Amino acid sequence: NLSGQSICDDSLADYIIQQFQLTKVDPHKIVFEITETAAISGLKQATGNMKRLNRLGCQFALDDFGSGLSSFTYLKNLPVDYLKIDGEFVRNIQSDQKSSSIVRLFNDVGHTLGKRTVAEYVQDFATLTTLKAIGVDFVQGNALGIPAPLDTFFENKRQFSVV
Repeated sequence: NLSGQSICDDSLADYIIQQFQLTKVDPHKIVFEITETAAISGLKQATGNMKRLNRLGCQFALDDFGSGLSSFTYLKNLPVDYLKIDGEFVRNIQSDQKSSSIVRLFNDVGHTLGKRTVAEYVQDFATLTTLKAIGVDFVQGNALGIPAPLDTFFENKRQFSVV
């Protein structure tokens, strides 16, 4: 996650590039998350940093999509690779037709614009199954497992499948 202050800092890209050189981390394996609000606070600087890091292979996810007032304008113009559908819409997808329609809309728009979609706040198998039927690409939430220390994850690695 990058804050609005960070993504709009003119020295951010130089710092990140330096860290890639020092650590030998492959930039193609990195996805930075930014919120719509963070990106619009300094749109020109944010876009410049994002494009510079995109050229290295880094990708960007636009987090909490749908919570801002001008979401579609920014989605069209920001160089993001992933669209993270705000959990406020996902959490009630089983019981609220409006939320279900909004998730479908955001997923369709994301795919039309060439973005991969991520649904936040997936808490149960029924929601997971519904999102799969809609065509959402990725999910986050306790339905897949509760947050845990990274070393614990690798010790207890589980395989997940949705039928």
